[in-house]
Amino acid sequence: MRCIAVDDEPLALALLADNISKVPYLELKGCCSDAFEAMRVLETEEIDLIFIDIQMPGLTGLQFISSLKQKPMAILITAYKQYALHGYELSVVDYLLKPVDMARFIEACHKARELHGMRRAALEPQLKVAARQDYFFINVDYSLLKVAFKDIVWIEGLRDYVKIHLSSAPGKPLVARLSIRSLEEQLTAGAFIRIHKSYIIAIDSITAVRKSSVFIRDQEFTIGETYKDALRLLTGG
Repeated sequence: MRCIAVDDEPLALALLADNISKVPYLELKGCCSDAFEAMRVLETEEIDLIFIDIQMPGLTGLQFISSLKQKPMAILITAYKQYALHGYELSVVDYLLKPVDMARFIEACHKARELHGMRRAALEPQLKVAARQDYFFINVDYSLLKVAFKDIVWIEGLRDYVKIHLSSAPGKPLVARLSIRSLEEQLTAGAFIRIHKSYIIAIDSITAVRKSSVFIRDQEFTIGETYKDALRLLTGG
């Protein structure tokens, strides 16, 4: 699971990052000293889990979680017991008191992993891949629609939803409740490339590539830092 750590105390943040590094199924994508820095990370990375302190200047951890429209899972880490009820009202995974015992930390991580697995399992039935490798069926508006891989121009990820833009239906993308990562795993290898946390593009649809952008005709897509190396291999740059 991809996670971030948020705490305004440098020592506490370092200890939290160290604890995360010891859990094999966690991938730390960023350490943030306040909620505003965490916001910037969420704009560029797909995050499954947030470890966050409550008492922080400017915007508290609770206020930050409340402000998110699409909420990753959250584990609150604080020195104050009195915020526990408010935390659970926000459906946080767990509430840890400082100093955090490692066994208790791992217990909270296991809870998050179990919930993450349940969420993924709930989404997987939305995608029905046919035995043939040139199309798949996807659940859209209570119907299973057949989508040919060659018809896909690009895919946009919106948290737990995707928009699939088709050459046969310009301006009328299919919208389905499915993570972009789940759909990416089903795409024909070598025919598509992930260029951003929110975009997968059909390689045959690409008309131009610049240093930080990919173009499909006159439409420009920003290349995420994480995906620049893959694009260089594609273009031989």
